[in-house]
Amino acid sequence: MTFAIEDLELFLLILVRITAFIIVAPFFSLKNVPQRVKVGFSLFFAIIIFQTMPVLTLNYQGVIGFATLIISESLVGIIIGFFANVSYYILSFAGQMMDMEMGFSMVNELDPVSHFQSTISSNYYSYFIMLMMLVTNLHHYFIVALVDTYKIIPIGGINLRPNMYILILQFMKDYFIIGFRIVLPVFAAILIVNAILAILAKVAPQLNMFVIGLQLKVLVGLSVLFLLTGFIPVVSNLIFNEMMYMMKAAIEALS
Repeated sequence: MTFAIEDLELFLLILVRITAFIIVAPFFSLKNVPQRVKVGFSLFFAIIIFQTMPVLTLNYQGVIGFATLIISESLVGIIIGFFANVSYYILSFAGQMMDMEMGFSMVNELDPVSHFQSTISSNYYSYFIMLMMLVTNLHHYFIVALVDTYKIIPIGGINLRPNMYILILQFMKDYFIIGFRIVLPVFAAILIVNAILAILAKVAPQLNMFVIGLQLKVLVGLSVLFLLTGFIPVVSNLIFNEMMYMMKAAIEALS
């Protein structure tokens, strides 16, 4: 491997984009991954891309121009990684809706993906989807997509368009549609339980439906979650398709 001092600027710009992506991208941004591993992977990945990229001539004026290039490259990595990772928040929304119906909404845990306090069902789906990502090698897709950004968005060629808000609006629509599709089985089961409890409250007013309802909702909710375990690949497919769509849309918006 040959490395000239004149190529240091190009290598640093490549490293900035990769590091910014690793910080916010799905799977790579987990707090469980040591910082040394992230830095080492970014450096190793940057060396590989630097050796395979054609020689580029950087055009900038002084320190301010080079700082502008660094900021633009960091924005490319952060925006692409963020739009790929933001689909994970659908699981948090769906899990909170489930636990609200089952009565688990007061129990919160730290979500290792979003780094926020979330409910039990949110973590349940989050761990399963992360496992499915590793099994299906979706993290390889993210790496390949990041490499392809250097062909679509060359160094210093970022184009921030004012209509990027449309991408956010599109995600918000998919956020609720996919979230409610995940919640629907549990919501339907709890709705049937509530209807049965309402009928029993009229037929047998002496029964304490509040106490019975709490236990029955937990039992039915956990039973439905157990039955839905076989549909985890379907849920992961919804999330993965949204991730890939948002990542492609972000790259197109910056090109």
